[in-house]
Amino acid sequence: MRTIIVSAGVAMILALFGTPLAIRVFSRRGYGQLIREEGPKAHATKRGTPTMGGTVIVLASLVGYVVGHVLTSDPMSISGILVLGLMTGLGLVGFVDDFIKIYRQTSLGLRSGAKLAGQSVVGAIFAVEVLNHKDGFALTPADPSLSFLRNFGPTLGVLPFVLWIVIMIGATSNAVNLTDGLDGLATGAAILVLAAYVLIANWQLRNDCTVVLTRNCYFVRDPLDLAVVAAAVLGACFGFLWWNAPPARIFMGDTGSLALGGVLAGLAVCTETQLLLVILGGLFVIITLSVMIQVGSFKLTGRRVFKMAPLQHHFELIGWAETTIVIRFWLIAGLFVGLGLGIFYIEWLPS
Repeated sequence: MRTIIVSAGVAMILALFGTPLAIRVFSRRGYGQLIREEGPKAHATKRGTPTMGGTVIVLASLVGYVVGHVLTSDPMSISGILVLGLMTGLGLVGFVDDFIKIYRQTSLGLRSGAKLAGQSVVGAIFAVEVLNHKDGFALTPADPSLSFLRNFGPTLGVLPFVLWIVIMIGATSNAVNLTDGLDGLATGAAILVLAAYVLIANWQLRNDCTVVLTRNCYFVRDPLDLAVVAAAVLGACFGFLWWNAPPARIFMGDTGSLALGGVLAGLAVCTETQLLLVILGGLFVIITLSVMIQVGSFKLTGRRVFKMAPLQHHFELIGWAETTIVIRFWLIAGLFVGLGLGIFYIEWLPS
């Protein structure tokens, strides 16, 4: 528990005081946000706001994780390192995308194929590695199975499992990316889901089959360190949100959104809650579905269902204030997190 608190605290302080430094550096170098011409007109005032703030989240998370372990003499785990590696790898893909946008002075960065290839390579490396590295109880960071509250169904082969995890990582990182359209929206929603994973991993630690063999215990490797990872990233997001809340002084960019999507997917894989993430991250799912519905409807009928997709921009165009949308969407995200946690704990209720 001390490692969780120290890691989260260090990451939060670094992000809180490091973000203003990043704002100054990025502003001097001209790393400003480019705005889509077809977007809401109110966004024109955001042109030039420093972007790539996700670098602060990633660095603060990594330093917070390491310092937390050093100060508490708690050993790091391969599960935690792999999840943070996934976050960092996807953050690098996002960084390249952001840098190309700034260099070319356009709102379009990496081509979709190149971006997807980068996400797939990082995801495939993660998927292969989580099936290796057995501990003293022969547990690996993940099993080649589907999971909801725990693993279920037949064991998948290595290739189908890797393919499934690559799809899952790509879907999650892109969903967070689509949500990052308003000041603080994706950051606040991610904080809520990360808080849920701190609780889930802690509960798995308290009911670890390698400690006490009970009916509902969990065969999850390194649950404590997964809680530390979630807490460190949560702390970094919390500190960053101080400057990213409306009106934002800095944007996370694809660097941050892809990294946050990666860490959420990695936590879901290693805590054996892959499909539960669909509920915990319900806001991300709804926003992604709005884009799919909009594109599908336009291609099939030539008509648009929403004034603009993703969904948050539809509400902007019908007259909602940005802060109103952000706060209400945070509330929706909180409801989905509460529902997901309720489902997670329901199997522990007296029968």
